Amino acid sequence: MSREITDNAAANRYEIREDGALAGFAEYVLRDGEIVFTHTEVDPSFEGKGVGGALARGALDDVRTRDLAVVPQCPFIKSWIDKHPDYRDLVAS
Repeated sequence: MSREITDNAAANRYEIREDGALAGFAEYVLRDGEIVFTHTEVDPSFEGKGVGGALARGALDDVRTRDLAVVPQCPFIKSWIDKHPDYRDLVAS
């Protein structure tokens, strides 16, 4: 099984694909040096397989390379960051 996480900038969302099939996405809004995560969704057929966590990690790793601060309005992204303290430095003050 192959897993790929990409930034679909045209749709303002990070997407995760499993074997080419869209498994989930994390929507965002960009603003002055920040990325606001607004909504995350995993297709029900992929739930319980670590897709959401992989999506969060991949998106946040990319955000780190872009030197953006994160505003986690989405409850899933907020909760994931809370559980992974090594990503808390990304959260906007």
